[in-house]
Amino acid sequence: ARTVDITTIKTDKIVFGATVKIFDQQKEISSTYQIVGEDEAMTDANKISFTSPLGRALIGKETGDEITVKAPKGDLIYEVEDVKYL
Repeated sequence: ARTVDITTIKTDKIVFGATVKIFDQQKEISSTYQIVGEDEAMTDANKISFTSPLGRALIGKETGDEITVKAPKGDLIYEVEDVKYL
């Protein structure tokens, strides 16, 4: 295991540890999530695993990017509104 100090990350791209605000274009609401490991994601509703469909779609994206997540009920479309490393 390796500890990641997210306060030292200097990038505009979404990577592990990022706190991301996204806009759900179907529901027209914003949500904020932190990209974390699988074990952490199970303990908090505002944390998603980097291996989840949404987490995988967000990795490498930047503010303003649009992402599509394949879901059983159809494609879910989000826009990245903000990326922070807290």
